[in-house]
Amino acid sequence: MEAKKERLNKYLASCGICSRREADQLIEAGRVTVDGQVAVTGMQVSGEEKILVNRKAVHGKNEKVVLAYYKPIGVTCTEKDKHAERTVSDELKYPVRLTYAGRLDKNSEGLLLMTNDGDLIDHMMRGANCHEKEYQVRADRAVSDAFLQGMASGVYLEDLDITTRKCKVRRTGRFTFSMVLTQGINRQIRRMTESFGYRVRALKRTRVLNVELGDLKPGEYRRLQGEELERLYQECRKDSEKTAAASWPVQKDAAESRRI
Repeated sequence: MEAKKERLNKYLASCGICSRREADQLIEAGRVTVDGQVAVTGMQVSGEEKILVNRKAVHGKNEKVVLAYYKPIGVTCTEKDKHAERTVSDELKYPVRLTYAGRLDKNSEGLLLMTNDGDLIDHMMRGANCHEKEYQVRADRAVSDAFLQGMASGVYLEDLDITTRKCKVRRTGRFTFSMVLTQGINRQIRRMTESFGYRVRALKRTRVLNVELGDLKPGEYRRLQGEELERLYQECRKDSEKTAAASWPVQKDAAESRRI
């Protein structure tokens, strides 16, 4: 019986190589070969072929792995920047190749989901899916009620010509507050804070959907299993259904793949 075939970009995503979108970019750039021939967009594969990405062999579909990883300050979410002093791929030692599903900038710390499930990566990095992400923030001076209310109401970012979505903001101390965002504009919290004349002194992500940072220390990770993992996939499906049913205001919105 002939092996069932699927689109090459989906196959690469299921192997944990990258997202489907990134796979398409690799294929278009001529960096993928199938049985010695340069791959083309839309081609079908069974997985029995000799597939190379950047001249490295793809070893078939792996068991799906999802980690909750505490990204330390100073570590860059990149796999390509040779100038980065410390990268996630260098810091996280795991026997299976994993990719981040959503990013944190170099100066931020906290929860980063790492996985070889390309479909999950695709889903998590789509800003339109409105996944909740929670942060703990320390400002350079005491936060006022007006500041908190303004942050929660949505902030116009002049340099990007966009208005952020409404979000949940709560004071946690004289200089600290928590935020729950549903989008991922580049340096969003820092940009929002600076628009009110404040500056971020510390920023930590503590939750993505149902997954919490918990008692992990910088550089540590735990593998998601059982109910926690099942609920993550359930939450992803629910958010997709809500997004499809909702009529969101038309606005210029950055992709979730940007750094917070």
